[in-house]
Amino acid sequence: MKQAWVACAFVAAVCSGVTATARASETSAGFNVYETPIVELQAAQTAGKVSARGLVEAYIARIEAYDRAGPKLNSIVALNPRAIEEAEALDRERAQRGPRGPLHGIPILVKDNFDVAGMVTGGGSIALATNRASQDAFQVERLRAAGAVILGKTTMHELAAGITTESSLTGITRNPYDPTRLPGGSSGGTGAAVAASFAAAGLGTDTSGSILIPSAFQNLFGLRPTRGLASRGGVLPMSSSQDVAGPMARTVTDLAILLDATVGRDPRDPASVDSRRWVPKSYREALQPGGIKGVRIGVARSLFPTSADDKEAVDLVLAALDALKAQGATLVEVELPLSSKQLMGSETTEYEFKFDLANYFHASPAAPVESLSQILDRGLYGKSLESRLRSWNKPEVLSTPKYREVLALRAKLRNEVLETFREHRLDVLAYPGVSRQPAVIGTSQGGWGAGCQLSPATGLPQLAIPVAFSTKGLPIGMALLARDFAEPTLLTVAYGWEQSRKPRRAPSSVPPLKE
Repeated sequence: MKQAWVACAFVAAVCSGVTATARASETSAGFNVYETPIVELQAAQTAGKVSARGLVEAYIARIEAYDRAGPKLNSIVALNPRAIEEAEALDRERAQRGPRGPLHGIPILVKDNFDVAGMVTGGGSIALATNRASQDAFQVERLRAAGAVILGKTTMHELAAGITTESSLTGITRNPYDPTRLPGGSSGGTGAAVAASFAAAGLGTDTSGSILIPSAFQNLFGLRPTRGLASRGGVLPMSSSQDVAGPMARTVTDLAILLDATVGRDPRDPASVDSRRWVPKSYREALQPGGIKGVRIGVARSLFPTSADDKEAVDLVLAALDALKAQGATLVEVELPLSSKQLMGSETTEYEFKFDLANYFHASPAAPVESLSQILDRGLYGKSLESRLRSWNKPEVLSTPKYREVLALRAKLRNEVLETFREHRLDVLAYPGVSRQPAVIGTSQGGWGAGCQLSPATGLPQLAIPVAFSTKGLPIGMALLARDFAEPTLLTVAYGWEQSRKPRRAPSSVPPLKE
């Protein structure tokens, strides 16, 4: 496809101009960005071992080596053409006034549905290949204010309408743990890129599993925050009652650092207006040794699939829960008063997508289309999405009796889940977020189900944590759900798990660059 070729050519052109310098920065200076957490990247800058520019160049070298060559992960849509210039400005600022904080000079990637001023917000669609943003999305703006360098944009499933990260704009993205397999979606580009050390961390979005699935498939921690904690302002929407945006990282500390930088009130997102009173001084305060002891974990058996195809992943999640119990957690068997059918019936995307997309286009002067109807009429979409997009384009008005019925179901589900927390005095619920392993490219991705919809249906926060690897060497994850704005509780459990089990294992297809 012409547009996909253009995106690839752009990245290759930007990379080629800095390759030699980048490789020197990563290796000859004795500093390597491979699997390096944010705290160490910051300490290296403070010690003068590497500059912000050096970090940018080192990550670009990895992108050139492994995203467009080698395993050809195809996780990067475009690099920020001003990334080196912005890094140099931050280096001068550090020399003159010191760092702004833990993100000063740290390269971060964002999914291609976040507006980044001066860059295209393509959303994985050829319909939006010229949709150049005039201002930053709120979370991007907050990252810049914290001193981060926006390194570039990552691939995504077209219009976020799927879980495999395939699009008419960029083609298929590959999983670094096995490049013959899919990375999950729709935030699969961020998942693959962060797992491959193409940046320190990244941002994704989640409507129904779009952070959870790629985090599980790439051995990452990924947070779907409480709806309203972090703004969706400047993010290409899918379903306003379900959409959230949040961080994906290789460590819990990196996740907390990004969360500190990106939460807060934004007039562009009415859901966020009350968030300020729920934000702690720092989410990093939740990262205390021994935090698992005494935590009450509800084991939601109804969300554990029973088919043979799911058995290995389910067994590994159950083993992880036993390990948490051995660390002092209390496991409580709970029966959620809701069915998988009810959860899957709580989806609002089919009702909201058409109208939310039109609202975004109306607020974006450079948008090349005005509606989903125009995208369909002009044939500007991947043909695998045709039936879904045409179905989503059918509603004439938003507030139909069926839509109101679904909203009422969601309210009921939310109340029932919160009552389960109260009745059993739970801190978190645990279940497999996605129960299958990453599918081979060209085959169907199974395992998406009710566990992916529990957080979107209730608005409660959900954290994906890596727990193990399958016999095929593929990552397996688990989902944790907490009450409204209880992100510190999720981070406490995840940090205790990380410190005791060390679940992170780097993918072998993208090793450190050689000198």
